[in-house]
Amino acid sequence: MPLLQRFLNGPGLADVHALGLAVSGGGDSMALLHLAAEAGIAARAVTVDHGLRPEAALEAAEVARVCAGLGVPHDVLRWQGWDGRGNLQDQARRARYRMIADWARAEGLEAVALGHTRDDVAETFLMRLARGAGVDGLAAMQARRWHEGMLWLRPLLGIGREELRDELRRRGAGWVEDPSNENLAFDRARVRKAMKGLAGIGLGSERLAEVAGHLAEVRAALDVQTREAAGRVQRLDRGDVLLDPAALDLPAEVLRRLLRQAILWVASAEYGPRGPALAQATRRLAEGRAVTLHGCRLVRRAEGLRIFREWQAVRSLVAPVGARWDGRWCLTGPERDNPPDDKGLRIRALGPEGLALCPDWRGTGLPRASLLASPSVWRDGRLVAAPLAGKAAGWSAVADPLRNDDFLSLLSH
Repeated sequence: MPLLQRFLNGPGLADVHALGLAVSGGGDSMALLHLAAEAGIAARAVTVDHGLRPEAALEAAEVARVCAGLGVPHDVLRWQGWDGRGNLQDQARRARYRMIADWARAEGLEAVALGHTRDDVAETFLMRLARGAGVDGLAAMQARRWHEGMLWLRPLLGIGREELRDELRRRGAGWVEDPSNENLAFDRARVRKAMKGLAGIGLGSERLAEVAGHLAEVRAALDVQTREAAGRVQRLDRGDVLLDPAALDLPAEVLRRLLRQAILWVASAEYGPRGPALAQATRRLAEGRAVTLHGCRLVRRAEGLRIFREWQAVRSLVAPVGARWDGRWCLTGPERDNPPDDKGLRIRALGPEGLALCPDWRGTGLPRASLLASPSVWRDGRLVAAPLAGKAAGWSAVADPLRNDDFLSLLSH
């Protein structure tokens, strides 16, 4: 099948009328750009300049030149968030997704296409195998994924890296080779080097990607079981997640998935707790013990297992009214208490001090520990409203995070 047709057969492309293209200038993303332009897809390209290499600005300018020649609008986003601490690769990747998602929404785009290939699937499989990953980690990356409130598509997952470069050569098109791809300080560079030897024993990128695809099918089957179980045993209670007592009798893997997704949602986190920590928490819950994990509390009560935000995790978190608090809470109130130019209103966790000012909190039915971490509105040290603790004063609080928003589809409310 011609390469262009294989690209067009990529999941989701036929349903998208306004597509973003993440184009770094490397061979994979440049091939993505040329294929989308040839297909006549209404697309807009974006390049993120992380400001970490002096060549990055020139590479972004070269992408802009190629886009202009293809008639594809192009934007450059510049990241200046690196402070020299932590994991640079991870922080840059997170910032890239966040910035592109914000850009895509502002441009009215329905989805963003990424240039990941079959080789990326194989390399990721080996990297995660070395870390002892389970089914989810070893399964092939998803061709369609919701993240940061945006749909991400990977239409090149069935195509090899060299096939794409051959296509660029045929077109007389160039690309940039990222020097980090040859830097053995990075895991992926070491894996690429090791794969040259593995190919000789039948473990080339195509075979490894095939195995990862099999595991993706297993993951999909487990997801179906998890959704079916969630419909029976899981519901949302004003920002907390409740699991019926019968949930603890579910197969271990299904229960693990339910707990992980619930924790991700309550904490509005990008990554869930690690497998060993989650396994230990599950054992403690089976013994009837409360657990603190990933900024959440998991407590067995007569009603079942309640998962809620831990107060210590949010006690210092402050946000202006109108912004999301703790990544998921949106608070709205009466205009008289929320004039546009009012700089005194702030959202923070209710805490013991605030809860003491809410005499009707017991009537809400929410546990005290959950209410301590609930959002409340303050002005100059004075409690204005605590919507979840019986002191609404015309305010409302809705939990609706950008991250993990697909989790809401699991809940029976």
